[in-house]
Amino acid sequence: MVRAEIITIGDEILYGQILDTNTQWISLELDKLGIKTVRKSSVGDQKDEIVQILQEAQKRADVVFITGGLGPTKDDLTKKILADFFDCTLAYHAQALQDVTEFFAKRGRELSDINRDQALLPAKCTFIPNKQGTAPAMWFDELETIWVSMPGVPFEMKSIMETEVLPRLVNHFKLPVIVHQVVKTVGIGESYLSDLIQDWELQLPAHLKLAYLPSLGIVKLRLTGFGDSAENLHQQISEAFAQVMPLIKSYVFGYEKDELADVVGKLLVSKHATLSVAESCTGGYLASQFTQHAGCSDYFLGGVLAYANDVKMSQLGVSAQILSNDGAVSEACIRAMATGVRDLTGSVYSLATSGIAGPAGGTPEKPVGTIWIALAHPTGVITRKLTLGGTRVQNIHLTSLTAINLLRRFLLNDLAE
Repeated sequence: MVRAEIITIGDEILYGQILDTNTQWISLELDKLGIKTVRKSSVGDQKDEIVQILQEAQKRADVVFITGGLGPTKDDLTKKILADFFDCTLAYHAQALQDVTEFFAKRGRELSDINRDQALLPAKCTFIPNKQGTAPAMWFDELETIWVSMPGVPFEMKSIMETEVLPRLVNHFKLPVIVHQVVKTVGIGESYLSDLIQDWELQLPAHLKLAYLPSLGIVKLRLTGFGDSAENLHQQISEAFAQVMPLIKSYVFGYEKDELADVVGKLLVSKHATLSVAESCTGGYLASQFTQHAGCSDYFLGGVLAYANDVKMSQLGVSAQILSNDGAVSEACIRAMATGVRDLTGSVYSLATSGIAGPAGGTPEKPVGTIWIALAHPTGVITRKLTLGGTRVQNIHLTSLTAINLLRRFLLNDLAE
């Protein structure tokens, strides 16, 4: 196994002023090649600390990726530190100087001394061009380790990795074959899912490894196979998932990059059906789960954001009696909201939400996290009461997710009313 370490350099990352997306992207790309990331580190613009991390990385990694610190200003220290670290001098690189000169000429700008110094590179490095910016990348084969130093600007780094670095890694290392497949589940917690499939998991062959990847409301099951043939691994992983599918079929909504609302939208299109929504506590979040996907206009008609009771009455036909006797957070109200928006838009199906998302507004009878959802369909209305315990944002997300999943299971005839 080829081991990698990723180091990001810059005070702005440690201060939280810039979100580090580089390490995640690099890790994903390395994983596709069968290179295992063993450590990720961030360090500020201090020479001693950078040198210490480089020394530590050399002891545990076969290839070290460094992003940041290659700009033209005085706080950009990476090139000088690497030159010292590898015991060499900085010198102007002919191709790098030509590239930076042309970069400014094409933009009608004069090449200043500080920008000319972008072509100063450690003598022991292999020059890697940067087609998107002025700071070239550098490849070192030193201390029995490969070192790759790249700009911290994400689109520049990605371009360099894709066009130059990744092909070089494939040629340099003998890489294993690693295959991942992901199944996505909804409506079941990680621990319950683990209990459900534990016998299957224990019987997996040694070269197939299972990982649980939970997020709010969704748990991904990832099988990773290690071997010599990608084709064989894909087949073996598919067969393994097929064996467990009877146990988890009700919870599985998709694979790899599938998103729940998009999957449900495609189900609606396949049935030539349409959808509308009536939202109170979710405040438009439910609708946005559908409208963020291209093609939603084929099935999504619209919705009503009925936060106030007056809007529930005037737009959705919720009666004053229901609001007075049962309240807005009630089964009676959510039924009326779902049927009201369905009648208003003429949709085949509708979803409705009403509840107390928090952090305030709860009562002993209806504490924070009390939510009602409903699905109206051509022959009736299905309701569910949720008792959630998260933050406001979490409760809104889980409410929307649960409502969408309610529709999914109904469309698949996998729901007992």
